[in-house]
Amino acid sequence: MRSWRGWAWWAVALPLLPVLLPLALQTRRSALRLAPAAGPTHGLAGVAFPAAPLRLLLLGESTVAGVGVSCLDFALVGQLASALAERLGRPVSWRALGENGITAEQACRHWLPLAQEPPADLVVLVFGVNDTTQCSSSRTWHNALERLINHFRAQGAQVVCTAVPPLQHFSALPWLLRQLLGWRASLLDNQLCLLAQRLGAAYCPAAVTMRKDYLAIDGYHPSVLGYRVWGEALALWLSEEPN
Repeated sequence: MRSWRGWAWWAVALPLLPVLLPLALQTRRSALRLAPAAGPTHGLAGVAFPAAPLRLLLLGESTVAGVGVSCLDFALVGQLASALAERLGRPVSWRALGENGITAEQACRHWLPLAQEPPADLVVLVFGVNDTTQCSSSRTWHNALERLINHFRAQGAQVVCTAVPPLQHFSALPWLLRQLLGWRASLLDNQLCLLAQRLGAAYCPAAVTMRKDYLAIDGYHPSVLGYRVWGEALALWLSEEPN
């Protein structure tokens, strides 16, 4: 499953390990650790609209758990649900399954049994940062996403894969780590795009130009503004994307 681009990344990264490992350890030790968002992991947006709610499920890593903001209403799921309700003119019943540090393969093992009920109309998969930083193999990444996509499509849900975030803009990381992890993230993102197209899922590219104030104080997770811009951009894309 590994293309020549993947081999090229390893060819550059392996000789740099004596430098990269101390950098990574120091970054881990000095990183500001923010808690996940508090409060319920489900909610209803657009209650004033007179229609049956769209059932939305977000499944993924720390951004789904709302790390960087106080509650999930201000995180990606809440921002997306509110923006989507406004654009569609119908309520959005949302649910979030997110965990800080989880990979796509771990999500398959931990969450697929929990994601059975209630069924969702729209499932948004938000993965890639942890698979990038933990150097998940291309095969592991591919197989996990394939399993997730097939699982929810078999339930009749529309499945959307969000682009792997651009780690080269994460200011908490030293420059060399940013460049290498950003490159690695782009490799996983290209693989995700091709897989989604092959399996009949949708792929939403990263359409937000990064700014400093889009990041929380840890320089790693989105701020309230970052989540809002991301959620609104995703809602715009979803409302314009043909089913």
